[in-house]
Amino acid sequence: MEHSKNNLNAQTLSENKEGKIVKTYIFALGGLNEIGKNMYCMEHGGSIIIIDAGVKFPENELPGIDYVIPDYQYLIKNRSKVKALFITHGHEDHIGGIPFLLQTINIPIIYASKLTAGLIRNKLDEDNLNHLTHIQEIDSTSVIKIGHFKVTFFSTTHSIPDSFGLCIDTPNGRIIETGDFKVDLTPLGQDIEISKISHLGDEGVTLYMADSTNAEVEGSSKSERDVSKSLHEIFKSASGRIIIATFASNVHRIQQIIEAAVKYNRKILIFGRSMENAISTGRKLGYIKCPDNYIYDIETAKISAYQNLNELLILCTGSQGEPMAALSRIANNTHKVIKIIPGDTVIFSSNPIPGNLAPVTKVINMLSKQGAEVIVNSALYSIHTSGHAQREELKLMLKLVRPKYFMPVHGEYRMLKLHADLAVMMGVISKDRTFICENGDVLVMYKGEVKRGKKLEIGTKYIDGKDINGIDDYIIKDRKKLGNDGLISVVVPIDMKNNSMLKPPSIVSRGFIFLKERGELLVEAEHVVYNALNKLMKNKVTLAEIKNEIKNVTYDFVFDRTQREPIIIPVILCKRDG
Repeated sequence: MEHSKNNLNAQTLSENKEGKIVKTYIFALGGLNEIGKNMYCMEHGGSIIIIDAGVKFPENELPGIDYVIPDYQYLIKNRSKVKALFITHGHEDHIGGIPFLLQTINIPIIYASKLTAGLIRNKLDEDNLNHLTHIQEIDSTSVIKIGHFKVTFFSTTHSIPDSFGLCIDTPNGRIIETGDFKVDLTPLGQDIEISKISHLGDEGVTLYMADSTNAEVEGSSKSERDVSKSLHEIFKSASGRIIIATFASNVHRIQQIIEAAVKYNRKILIFGRSMENAISTGRKLGYIKCPDNYIYDIETAKISAYQNLNELLILCTGSQGEPMAALSRIANNTHKVIKIIPGDTVIFSSNPIPGNLAPVTKVINMLSKQGAEVIVNSALYSIHTSGHAQREELKLMLKLVRPKYFMPVHGEYRMLKLHADLAVMMGVISKDRTFICENGDVLVMYKGEVKRGKKLEIGTKYIDGKDINGIDDYIIKDRKKLGNDGLISVVVPIDMKNNSMLKPPSIVSRGFIFLKERGELLVEAEHVVYNALNKLMKNKVTLAEIKNEIKNVTYDFVFDRTQREPIIIPVILCKRDG
């Protein structure tokens, strides 16, 4: 767990003394210079409101880590001020951290749209946490007043229904936070409320905080309706089974897939817990519609009994190559129910998220080797569209909002900078009124003006399993070392009474390769340790001194000969008396 030792004594930003000027503070605990773990906070006087509480999925350099979440230490220090959590939409990078947050501090109420609220309730039910907060459903007409904050909402289009942006009015100015959005003029669900956004801009916006994910992508995003056409073409021509993977949270996409399956008379088998939960919640709340006789229970479906393979559609998780997801297990032939049959058509109705191309490519190759026809999003097959605005859509929003100050959010550094540069290039705002921030940076808003404040010392928490405390950064470093350089164990039997070695040291290595000279080097390393201990133990020494000597001598030898740094574990077998 990487965070400042002084976090628990972090400054209180707002002034609370009677008659003192009260400023409004805006800062992110996650979501800046990264994709994921979105969490944005506004503080005024005695109130803090939070927008989103997401997770980030770990990359390869974080072995054994399930989730990465923000450091909540500032909120812990100021827990009495935390009044509410607002959720923009139901994706994991915006709601996945809620169970960890609720077990850390008290969140009296969560405001979310109907579908998002349903997804949150399911998530909290799994961990028996629903009793820790109250979830209040909102829509675009809702008005929420908390302390000096007034929060209203506007509908947006995204890759999940019921997405909203927020307008936060404070005594010092108006803030607009878009959430994730695109400008789809022919959406499958709700329209983006362009006229409402324009009206807010006419009234005046002090600070604009906007999704920057696709700031480096020219043009405008495709409509979700374009995907439907391509799916129907594939379904029409496919002669065998269709196996399709997409994001479980992409409810619109799932609905399109189901409609295509019904049209071409394919029974639907669902694999993957998150996919099952999403479809169940979507059907219960009316966002997913499907005749009951088209969704088959995997326990009763006799897959091998089907002679006509074109009667089946397998809808599953694993579009990002996740090792334990259904599609990955199908690809490596470890799935208990589904095995690839030559002639199967496998569709990736998604794009790899940044940094995730390698595992997706690996799954594609394994599926192809087994005889499947694999279809990915391309110029030939338009089977995915992003839920994030591209540059032309970002331009439109900037023109509508016309902010006084601009803080791009939700993106890696280059995305944030490109978005800020775009606003300046358009003449919407001057460069000195744009803020490319990092997590922990504080903006101070007072009487319609915004400037930088004192940075909060925050870090990151790494979650292994369900432990809300996270694991320390040194454990991550050890795991990386094990993965990269392996482990060396040095076993030495010692007679502590006589201050002598009973046998020469024995060295065992795991995951550490000495190349061709491995055997010789091990023997040489044992001699080096033996000689060092003989010299050391001419005088009376402690166990701690012996262990340190073993570690230091072994490390120096190994690094000198291999330029590698394995974890070194001294094992002392003690004989204390006769």
